[in-house]
Amino acid sequence: MMLLLAVLALGAQDGDRLPIVTKADLQPLRVHLGRLKEALEFLGQPLAGSIEAALRETDNDKALRSIQEALDPLCLVGVHINPESRVKVDPGPAAHRLMEQGWSQFLVKVHNEAGVTAPLRATSPQALSMFNSPKEQLEDRWMELRMFDDRPLQKTLSGVKLEYRIIQIYSRDAGKRAAVLSFDVGQGSQDLGFRNDVTLTFEAAPSVPVTFRVKDVDGSPTTAGFLIRDPQARTYPSQAKRRRPDFAFHPQVYRTDGESIRLPQGTYTSDCTRGPEYLSESRKITVGAEPVTVDFSLRRWVDPSKAGWWSGDHHIHASGCAHYEKPEEGVYPPDMLKHIQGEDLKVGATLTWGPGFDFQKQFFTGKTDGVSVYPYLLRYDIEVSGFGSHQSGHLCLLRLKDQMYPGGDSKNHWPTLCLNTLRWAKKQGAVCGPAHSGWGLGVQTDQLPTYEVPPFDSIGAVEYIVDVTHEVPGPDGKLVPAVDFLSHGDTPYVWEHNIWYHTLNAGFRTRISGETDFPCIYGERVGLGRSYVKIDGKLDYDLWCEGIRRGRTYVADG
Repeated sequence: MMLLLAVLALGAQDGDRLPIVTKADLQPLRVHLGRLKEALEFLGQPLAGSIEAALRETDNDKALRSIQEALDPLCLVGVHINPESRVKVDPGPAAHRLMEQGWSQFLVKVHNEAGVTAPLRATSPQALSMFNSPKEQLEDRWMELRMFDDRPLQKTLSGVKLEYRIIQIYSRDAGKRAAVLSFDVGQGSQDLGFRNDVTLTFEAAPSVPVTFRVKDVDGSPTTAGFLIRDPQARTYPSQAKRRRPDFAFHPQVYRTDGESIRLPQGTYTSDCTRGPEYLSESRKITVGAEPVTVDFSLRRWVDPSKAGWWSGDHHIHASGCAHYEKPEEGVYPPDMLKHIQGEDLKVGATLTWGPGFDFQKQFFTGKTDGVSVYPYLLRYDIEVSGFGSHQSGHLCLLRLKDQMYPGGDSKNHWPTLCLNTLRWAKKQGAVCGPAHSGWGLGVQTDQLPTYEVPPFDSIGAVEYIVDVTHEVPGPDGKLVPAVDFLSHGDTPYVWEHNIWYHTLNAGFRTRISGETDFPCIYGERVGLGRSYVKIDGKLDYDLWCEGIRRGRTYVADG
């Protein structure tokens, strides 16, 4: 562990010395500093011994000066709160040194003349999230910024005249970077004339590449998910600074054999997972000055594909919900494939829908996407959601040959009745069913089936009760059921099963298929709800959909 005093005092500038605070109460300051020491030890950067001598000083004035002389060199800034609660900020003497892809700790000296007990907040335009950032602002949003206010510290200022707080800064990049840091203690506390902010230039040292060697059960290279945390449970890479294929709403990242991330020197834990058919593994990683390689040999507890049962999720999205809308409207096929492979999901039906429709429609080909790597098949299809007949319940349309309803080239001309959409889709041989079936079909009991009448008032299988009674022309003109399946796995199971049981009892042989509605209902990972489809022979997307239509499936979470 590096001593904070020894590390951060280097490079201090005489011109950045902070004013000495006098006539402060020593007893509460000593208590506060005891908690500060504990917090820094928890963060892995304990104070050096010189502060101990200052704390042992019995003369009040000498002790105050000695404490400040020991701690001020560690301060990135000094914050002065005047008697009117106005905040003014000055640069401190601590060296402006950061670590690429890592967190650095500094102290903030607080001279609190107003006795304010509100939280001290730090903000920066450079610390804004990259999520939904305009493309031209991505480079400037290089840092993450937070005041450490977890235990053993309290979340607010203590109200004493002098105290020290901890500020943490994460750098996405190596090299020189500048940032404007602003501080306040609530609305209207900023001093006039921009005196509550300070512009600082930092130097971030390069981090170290950590390469993952990931081998499947048979020794072949593969892809897995990695959740990487430091001893303070901070996630790496920073979620606020991620771009595709790493999703900001995930703590984990996915890496294929031979790929890497960059980490600063330190100790980490890495949890390796690969979907529900695999056993998870936790590994300690120690990063020094040289590049690191970490080997993972994955282990399964089951492999249904060996018996011809192929997993798939018929409802995932590359845009909307938790995905960003800027700088692009969602993510690209290679990004989705990375996540499908990392969860060992053999089939990923990526459905273009309302958000990002006109951007995502470019990826539809009417066949398995070219980025697919057998047996991992990515295919773009359609969810009628956010347009058309969605108010009667959303529809998943799989195995389409043409993604665009006749009469236009976008989403604004689609039918407002699900049955008319189904007529068009079934004519081209699509496999169709309501999405997130239980929404709008809520009941108060857990009995199955129940004769309680649902409200039919949301976006699930609402029109299904009518559509299931219809047959429509298929590709050869012969009549086929308008609805092939009900989506299961992402809404309460009683709500899903109840409508299914009633229609089965009425003689309609609708199937069920597992879905996640990623990243809308569930964003943790693709394939939380999945179907295992029995296929005789080689896996194929069209055959997988046909297996759903024929009922050669079971629904599970793995």
